[in-house]
Amino acid sequence: MKKYISIIAFFITLSTSKGQNIIFGKQTFELHNVTGSVIKFGGKKVLKIERDLKALPFDEKNLESTVDDRHYARLLDIADFENGTIEVKMYSQLQNPSPYPPAAGFIGLYYRIAEDDSAWESIYLRPKVGRINNQMARNHAVQYFAYPNFKFQTLRDKFPAGSYEGSAPVMLNEWITFRLEINGEIAEMFINDLKYSSFIVNKMLGNSKKGYVGLYVDIATIGYFKDLKVTKRALKVKKEAEKVGDI
Repeated sequence: MKKYISIIAFFITLSTSKGQNIIFGKQTFELHNVTGSVIKFGGKKVLKIERDLKALPFDEKNLESTVDDRHYARLLDIADFENGTIEVKMYSQLQNPSPYPPAAGFIGLYYRIAEDDSAWESIYLRPKVGRINNQMARNHAVQYFAYPNFKFQTLRDKFPAGSYEGSAPVMLNEWITFRLEINGEIAEMFINDLKYSSFIVNKMLGNSKKGYVGLYVDIATIGYFKDLKVTKRALKVKKEAEKVGDI
């Protein structure tokens, strides 16, 4: 893998009050408690980000309070995303050595991020367990959460199993096309151009109804991103879904 990554980094930085800015193509990203650079990866320029543990420490004995937090790259080009499509290609590696051996390659998107980072929503992947030979582990390959009140453990404790987690056919060390369709309280996730969604959130729980979009990684993860596309749309009114009863 070391041969796959060029050691030459190409990046443009600007000084801001919130952190370093990186220009990647025609897009500008503001780094929030992550390190970042534009590098050559597999012959293509990509945005590489990793969580900055000096800026935002991690405590494995207090997981929920120190993960899924303000560690992401904010796309500055759009500040009022509410409904529409967010699509990105992303690639997840584990750091070696790892500061947290159980890490599952956490990578994904934040959206509807408030200006002051006080609230947002997210769907992200745990690629390490996406195709593992254990169904219970696979069921945690996808995670929704809403900051600050509904992080992963709170959702597991307060809602029926599987309400805000699911499975997806993903893995570490491979490119994943990750697409979110956001519409009102509903979010759907599509993987690798599959026709049907792999995961759906029937009722999102966030306090922020519009805002920025961000690229997310968490503990022990190296994330590579490219081809981010954000398309805003008006709210689509959908017919009420059929009620599903017991079989």
